[in-house]
Amino acid sequence: MANAFTFSTKRKEITGHNHQQHDEAILLPGLPDQIAQLCLSFINPSLLYSVCHSWRRLIYSPSFPPFFSLYALLHYSQSPNSIEFFNFDPISSTWHLLPPPPPLHHVLLHHPSFISQNFPIQSVSVSQNLVLLAATTHNFAPALSHPLIFNPLSKTWSSGPPLSTPRRWCAAGAVRSTVYVASGIGSHFSNDTACSLEKWDHDHHGEWKRKSSLLRHGRFSREAIDAVGWRGKLYMVNVKAKEGMVYNVDKDEWEEMPEGMLRGWKGPVAAMDEDVMYLVDEAKGALRKYDHEKDLWEEIMESERLKGAQHVAAGGGKLCVVCGGSGIVVVDVVASPKKLWVLDMPMGFEALRVHILPRMTRPDFDFPVLPSTSME
Repeated sequence: MANAFTFSTKRKEITGHNHQQHDEAILLPGLPDQIAQLCLSFINPSLLYSVCHSWRRLIYSPSFPPFFSLYALLHYSQSPNSIEFFNFDPISSTWHLLPPPPPLHHVLLHHPSFISQNFPIQSVSVSQNLVLLAATTHNFAPALSHPLIFNPLSKTWSSGPPLSTPRRWCAAGAVRSTVYVASGIGSHFSNDTACSLEKWDHDHHGEWKRKSSLLRHGRFSREAIDAVGWRGKLYMVNVKAKEGMVYNVDKDEWEEMPEGMLRGWKGPVAAMDEDVMYLVDEAKGALRKYDHEKDLWEEIMESERLKGAQHVAAGGGKLCVVCGGSGIVVVDVVASPKKLWVLDMPMGFEALRVHILPRMTRPDFDFPVLPSTSME
């Protein structure tokens, strides 16, 4: 059976609506689809999107190399504990609702007894998937007994293996294809949980395995911490307590964090392809890059828009920074000079977490779309 982009070389009469459908099926006149797709794959998808409908359909098809887009966990401000999962398509500049995940029962974001306290939802990116790992229920218990995984290319949710110890307020991160959770608390504090580390290899579909216990749990069981995977190690810092630890995943050993790295760790951090580590100073709004040879954070730029940074994701040469009421700030760190712009939220929503992952397939443009504006 011919695919959506195949056209017939047999002579036949094409008129009216059939003629329009025929034109829309052609990618490059005179070339077979496979050759045409190969040629078009070298062109920026944003240019293809604006030319014709057949090219627009192509860039969202499973056969076309996926471009990066933004995935966000958003909170509806008019409802204390309402969350939604969205995708922002940078080519069409639109927000899309993700398919709903399996029910998340009684996830707590705010509680009247803790006016200034937000209850975090913790997630990581691994092997081009979004993985939810930890949250809190209304009765202050772990909300997730197993990871919830969203695959952008198939647009489906699935469940990972049960956690050995469901937890919240933990350190969570990934190195290569493996997810790690460390410290935290369950329904109540336990020294065993606070000192524990477990891992799950996403690509090999294994079970959770306990690894070497933390050298000290310190304040790691009282804060939700993004453990940053960088060059085969996992780096975790409690910014408020200025405590940092490093886990060597290959040796299954804990190490002390370099002094300069810890001293300059003053906000959210993300690693681009687990190779270059970026930090956003939440107080000064400064973007910095870590120099491991000098053991210092080198300043790249500073902006008022980056002040109050809460979370950062890195991918495709860009950083996406959650800055509270300022929405999401995007920084192109590959461009020279660096480019920065603000991405507005769908009306009434605030960003909690962001991830940079491949775009979803959209062969028929058949799911809900919300318009958005952004400021360069």
